[in-house]
Amino acid sequence: MAIREIRLKGDEILRKKCKEVKEITPKIFTLLDDMADTMYAANGVGLAAPQIGILKRIVVIDVGEGLLELINPVIVQTEGAVVGDEACLSVPGKSAQVERPEYVKVEAINRKGEKIVVEATELLAVALCHETDHLDGVLYVDKALPNTETIWEDEK
Repeated sequence: MAIREIRLKGDEILRKKCKEVKEITPKIFTLLDDMADTMYAANGVGLAAPQIGILKRIVVIDVGEGLLELINPVIVQTEGAVVGDEACLSVPGKSAQVERPEYVKVEAINRKGEKIVVEATELLAVALCHETDHLDGVLYVDKALPNTETIWEDEK
């Protein structure tokens, strides 16, 4: 288990589409562990593999309800819309208002290769959308509502 370098906005890898994981190997276990360690060390609530330079469809999320490890996540259902502040470990010191679904349903596989379904609202729904966007090369700033990007107080 190791803390890996988080890639920042401007790094071309963040704009690439990730490949589906075909086989769960010990390397995938290590990647999941390293992603969780990296996310926690950075005080984040989510991290996608491309944020540490790996073009695989893997995300980890913990919004305070325990660690979720999602391999090949797919959003299969959304409902409603909410607008809220969003930030990203790859865009440090910034935030913006983003419209996201109020409810999402995601299908994925876990580290055991079992199909799992996650249904979410509030912060978990936002995190699921945000992290799966990373897998397609999309950053939250691409979806930010006009004129809403801000600088954190300590950055002024």
